[in-house]
Amino acid sequence: MTDATRAGNFKLGDLDVTRMGYGAMQLAGPHVFGPPKDRAAAIAVLRAAVESGITHIDTSDFYGPHVTNELIREALHPYADALTIVTKVGATRGSDASWNVASTAAELESAVHDNLRNLGLDVLDVVNFRVMFNVVAPTEGDIEAPLTALAELQAKGLIRHIGVSHVTANQVAQARAITQIVCVQNMYNLAHRNDDALIDSLARDGIAYVPFFPLGRFSPLQADALSHAAEQCNATPMQVALAWLLQRSPNVLLIPGTSSVEHLKQNVESVKLDLPDDVLASLDKIGSAKTED
Repeated sequence: MTDATRAGNFKLGDLDVTRMGYGAMQLAGPHVFGPPKDRAAAIAVLRAAVESGITHIDTSDFYGPHVTNELIREALHPYADALTIVTKVGATRGSDASWNVASTAAELESAVHDNLRNLGLDVLDVVNFRVMFNVVAPTEGDIEAPLTALAELQAKGLIRHIGVSHVTANQVAQARAITQIVCVQNMYNLAHRNDDALIDSLARDGIAYVPFFPLGRFSPLQADALSHAAEQCNATPMQVALAWLLQRSPNVLLIPGTSSVEHLKQNVESVKLDLPDDVLASLDKIGSAKTED
């Protein structure tokens, strides 16, 4: 398998991670709920990710719930010193697979302890607070109370670093006024580039930006343009989309998810792609018109 370290590294606080990471969400069952169809295959994907050189795994105890964290522990514990596990809090799952807000101090503390227990850790490397005012798009709202609660858990030694997810630029600024923020995790890709200015601002301050849904919400015309670029590069559309993100800014970290070792290999192959200027120009046109999510 291609060495994921070819994409370079970036620091989450004092933690040095590969820019090509792995997102564990798809290891849970359908709709990120329940166990995987093939537990052995899920374990194999996690081990293959680490074997590829990836040192950044993204997860949450509300994936499943508990499923992905339990799989990570089974597959990789005791963890290599270089491995950084980033998790999320701010939501719970209902028995009907619903996503529910869980952002009180007590709920956040419970979520942190759930992550610690199911991952088999004494301290969490990075905890992202997932803002849930609107599940579709980042929405303005006050996040002082939950960020303060997480900062207090950090002071107790349960959390090493804090990030935020599904946030506006104003919420990033509010969070940074409360505690050090090492990463921002939002939806961003070729077709949905509302965070362009935020990425550049974070890059100047050495803060990571972690996009999710690298192929999410593309129109048919946008998908066709990406496919054409992929043909030019003798690559898959996903590989080109990931390569574009890596070339977008050095503070961009990738966490593509898959439950297949073969797809994992294909994703990691994207670190070898160096998109030429004409392809980059054609791809930039996909997102030239700002979209409202």
